Amino acid sequence: MSWFLGGIAFLIFGYFTYGKIVERIFSPDDRKPPAIANPDGVDLVPLPEWKNMLIQLLNIAGVGPVIGVILGIKFGKVALLIIPVGCVFMGAVHDLAAGMMSLRSGGANVPKIVRDAFGRTYSAVFSCVMILLLLLVVTVFINVPANLIVRTIFPGSSCFWWAVGAIFAYYVAATLFPVDKIIGRIYPVFGALLVVGSIAISVALVVAGFGNPHLLDDCAGFADFQAKNPLFPCLFVTIACGIISGFHATQSPIVARTMTSERQARATFYGMMIAEGVIAMIWAAAALAIYNIAPDNLSLPGPAVLGNITTHFLGKWMGGVTVFAIVVLAVTSGDTALRSARLSVGEMLRIDQVPIVRRIATCIPLIALVTFLLWWSNQSAKSFNNLWNYFAWGNQMISATTLMAGTVWLLREGKRLGSVVTLLPGMFMTMVVVSFILWTPGTGGQPWGLVPGGLSVGVATLVSAVVAVAFAAFAIGRAAKGDVSDRKPPSV
Repeated sequence: MSWFLGGIAFLIFGYFTYGKIVERIFSPDDRKPPAIANPDGVDLVPLPEWKNMLIQLLNIAGVGPVIGVILGIKFGKVALLIIPVGCVFMGAVHDLAAGMMSLRSGGANVPKIVRDAFGRTYSAVFSCVMILLLLLVVTVFINVPANLIVRTIFPGSSCFWWAVGAIFAYYVAATLFPVDKIIGRIYPVFGALLVVGSIAISVALVVAGFGNPHLLDDCAGFADFQAKNPLFPCLFVTIACGIISGFHATQSPIVARTMTSERQARATFYGMMIAEGVIAMIWAAAALAIYNIAPDNLSLPGPAVLGNITTHFLGKWMGGVTVFAIVVLAVTSGDTALRSARLSVGEMLRIDQVPIVRRIATCIPLIALVTFLLWWSNQSAKSFNNLWNYFAWGNQMISATTLMAGTVWLLREGKRLGSVVTLLPGMFMTMVVVSFILWTPGTGGQPWGLVPGGLSVGVATLVSAVVAVAFAAFAIGRAAKGDVSDRKPPSV
């Protein structure tokens, strides 16, 4: 229990200490943010700080800090140490960097930020990968909540496709309508459900933990999983939300476009990632407990384990409320994933997103692609899952790129020493991505990597270190090519 409570305490302490240091480095000031300087009534709409914080939390906290940690805790209770440390020094910095760069670029999305940092060629490849990953997120975040609804709230019913249709229709509406009309109004209700569910499971867990001191010990059944999945790099692609996730970089610009002051950045970006770290800690500890109580859960998929956790600790009724809160996490990330895809495509193709006709025109191909992915994922789950497996390291490729873009930005702003806060985690995440795709053998549910059969972890890590140093040198070289302080914020 001390690992669990100590990790949460570390997260809170980190927000008030390291978070303050990082805030000073990025130096938010009193200049007008995009929503005040260039409001457009659709995406650039001023919203109150509390609402922006809630939107950011629900945007970034998909099912990753729940389903992801249910699997990731199989690395052992060391995950209860890595989650808070990674969140404070990497994930929260990453989210703040993405948000501040967007604020200073007129609300630009990640592809525009990456193009400014690394040029058109890198940005073109990066943008294609990012859009594909966003559409995969939309697809999975329709399937997962629909399955959770059927399995845990209405067991035995045949309402899956009705749930799919309702969730998808909501996503389309939330993407097309101005941000304050649906997202800005319905998220407070969703946020209340999330808070209730998280508090309920954490209180039940603490009570059970003090009654059973061994409840959060490592489970003997973890040995087989750990033998097949080395801690580095696998933990960092298994548990993304809660430690660091590139998906968050696609979400921060949405809120950067609705903020009324740059000085809200630490609470909105850094702080909400800390909050997600707390959510991840709660569910990681709950999963560790259920594996010790009922080891049969080790062979079950994540959603099934989730249902067993809530039923065991909270009972059927309150467990159902908590599962619905998890459905909320998925839905409130899926809708803004589609919105981010629309904004990014519109920005890349220079399509004005204010006229409703142009928003619809931008969304039609995205809706068609998601419809195809939904059909594919339910017609051939195995082949779709093979593609989804690539999301894990593709997502962390986005995080590494965003952190390195932040390094370029800080260096161009004259923050040479301060750039270390993004450079070091950027190099680390580059090592995670490169070592994973060199090591992964393509067996045991892992995606195929660059080397048939995979390299040894040691060799893959050594090569990844060389690549990380090269990427750092590339970023430093790019920083020397221009000074963003002399540029006018582009219109978006």
